[in-house]
Amino acid sequence: MNTSQLEKIARNIRSDILRSLCEAASGHTGGSLGLADIFTALYFNILRHDPKNQQWEERDRLILSIGHVAPVLYTTLAHAGYFSKTELSRLRKLGSRLQGHPGREHGLPGLELSAGSLGQGLSVAVGMALSAKLDHKTWRIFSIHGDGELQEGSIWEAAMSAAHYKLDNLIVVVDRNGVQIDGKTCDVMEIEPLNKKWEAFGWNVLECDGHNFTDILSTFEMALEIKDKPKVIIAHTTMGKGVKEIEGDYTWHGKAPNKEETERFIKELEVGYGEL
Repeated sequence: MNTSQLEKIARNIRSDILRSLCEAASGHTGGSLGLADIFTALYFNILRHDPKNQQWEERDRLILSIGHVAPVLYTTLAHAGYFSKTELSRLRKLGSRLQGHPGREHGLPGLELSAGSLGQGLSVAVGMALSAKLDHKTWRIFSIHGDGELQEGSIWEAAMSAAHYKLDNLIVVVDRNGVQIDGKTCDVMEIEPLNKKWEAFGWNVLECDGHNFTDILSTFEMALEIKDKPKVIIAHTTMGKGVKEIEGDYTWHGKAPNKEETERFIKELEVGYGEL
């Protein structure tokens, strides 16, 4: 797909994220909107996957370690054809397959990991990558993490293991929006210099504008060509991207828009993107 097609999909994903969160009256808005471009690029350009053959052995595996941004995963899966978009209105409802954090036990297609406890996803991704190497499989593992999540010690234990085993079939994406539930990452627990930390742990580090599809796609292309090292892409994003009122505002980490806000935010998205 070309970049204008991807931009249109991302806009629609953002709109549906807002609708589902409004219907649920709870959930995580900021991070979900901020990652819409990354998820669009992955599911509509980068990942090897087949919604009609969801257990295809050669599919790439995507691990969502920051499970609270489940709305962006659910909405992208629906837009990619894994299940009907009408089910998005069931977000966080009793008995729904779309719970606040992804759970494989609910039977939703497209999930590789039940997520919720921050810091655990990279260990799972390392295990998958090592298994693929041992079994001579060609599928890749993409693991999605928040920047605040990198304050968890288990991340760095897993990072050390990935470098030791030269897991070049593993790509980590860090959602570097600079905020977390309690405020700015630099105030809560400084994680910079982030690129040098990953390099010190033996990773190849790339960075991109997480809202520029040309940059996103070229960065992933470079990452996929690198051999003998695991790769991390630090994606510089804006929490709440597309809605100026909430962009960069950490108070929208775990707050859902009401009906009036949802209508206003969706209208802003449509005006902001123009005719695509």
